[in-house]
Amino acid sequence: MFSRRFILGALSAATLAAPASMAAAEDIYIPLVSKGFQHQFWQAVKSGAEQAADEYGVTITFEGPDNETMVDRQIDMLAAALANNPKAIGFAALDSQAAIPLLKQANDKGIPIIAFDSGVDSDIPVSTATTDNLAAASLAADKMADMIGGKGKVAVVAHDQTSRTGIDRRDGFVNRMAEKYPDIEVVTVQYGQGDHLKSTEVTKAILTANPDLNGIFGTNEGSAIGVVNGVQELGTEGLIIIGYDSGKAQKDAIKSGLMAGAITQNPVGIGYETVKAAVAAMKGEDVPALIDTGFYYYDATNIDDPKISAVLYD
Repeated sequence: MFSRRFILGALSAATLAAPASMAAAEDIYIPLVSKGFQHQFWQAVKSGAEQAADEYGVTITFEGPDNETMVDRQIDMLAAALANNPKAIGFAALDSQAAIPLLKQANDKGIPIIAFDSGVDSDIPVSTATTDNLAAASLAADKMADMIGGKGKVAVVAHDQTSRTGIDRRDGFVNRMAEKYPDIEVVTVQYGQGDHLKSTEVTKAILTANPDLNGIFGTNEGSAIGVVNGVQELGTEGLIIIGYDSGKAQKDAIKSGLMAGAITQNPVGIGYETVKAAVAAMKGEDVPALIDTGFYYYDATNIDDPKISAVLYD
């Protein structure tokens, strides 16, 4: 599903090599503004971006706010990147609407925007490199429905309700349950801001209010880890937990049986395709409006499968 270049060095933390002669000669600068750095997911995206930058001979920067609640800080970073008159910009929006005025400024200057991971509610980005989060979350719903026997009560611990990923993963799961599984009730959707500590407290509150709950879906790395921790702290048994992304804590939880499984994206591929599309767009070449970087469901039975392990990260 993924090309060899995505797989090789997927978990590499190596820093970007010195800019190639092409970058030095033409001063090709492409900043990438991500959602944050608190999850290993973003380090994997950064690794893929660095691989592409090295291959295409451009200079990139990769930054994000300290956590995924800091929308204003991310907007400041985007404004600073725009002020440097880059050849293109990669942007993963924390808020699907807040950045639109700045994106319009970039558009007016002829600076192409490549959205990655999470798009915006605008047609300004020339391309978006992302997972089909609606389809991925629908698959998570199917897996959970099967494991709880097609009936019962479930909940969602989501990372936010402002980013495109937060909205689509919530809606993909909730809508699938409503459309296909009439005997399953989604009792609540709560938000832990992608922070594992806040998501732990949210999970405990959900379990206290719903002692007959059958399953919980955590919509990103921090959410999923928080769900696992909350279930462990309350000593709840028999609950089906399905997560999103990977990281050592999630992988360990799946191997031990605490978590039933999770959706994995291709973070290295997201980073690589973002830079690749940015280079093409700045040259005036056509780029696809949507670059689907793919996803898998993984559990203890296939976590070591080469095509799965290649897109997991610690």
